Amino acid sequence: MELFEVMGKRCSVRKYLVKPVEEQKLKKILEAVNEAPSAGNLQAYKIYVVRENMTKKRLSEAAVGQSFIKEAPIILVFCALPEESARRYGVRGTNLYAIQDATIAASYAQLAATALGLASCWVGAFNEERVREILKIEKGLPIAILPIGYAAEKPEKPRRKKLDELVYFADN
Repeated sequence: MELFEVMGKRCSVRKYLVKPVEEQKLKKILEAVNEAPSAGNLQAYKIYVVRENMTKKRLSEAAVGQSFIKEAPIILVFCALPEESARRYGVRGTNLYAIQDATIAASYAQLAATALGLASCWVGAFNEERVREILKIEKGLPIAILPIGYAAEKPEKPRRKKLDELVYFADN
């Protein structure tokens, strides 16, 4: 699938088929994430791969009861590592770069999943402390929960803003 086609097809899916994601597809998603740009090439993030049903259920509960999360065969949880970024970039690394690194990585995962015929949904509403507890995260800031699987629905594409509402040419 061509890049712009992938971008056009990506949408938030909240219903998944009871069908496992093939290991080679998961590997390709993780390899794509590894290609994501990051501040100073530090890759100041970690990715937790969750497949176990009880852990998925607990993550779903930690995400304000968004039950679709537990239905996905795989959940990726992206955590920023502010301390790693801070060693090189100080406060800006802590407050911005590590978070950007993790969000870019999650975006690459979504696009890779779409290119492989899979679906996902970015979940940002969750209790950080509960997610840390569930996944036994000692260091790091959970940024996104990304359920991935085969779509059991085809949501309508939401209305997007017009470019002139988003884009400002500063050189005029």
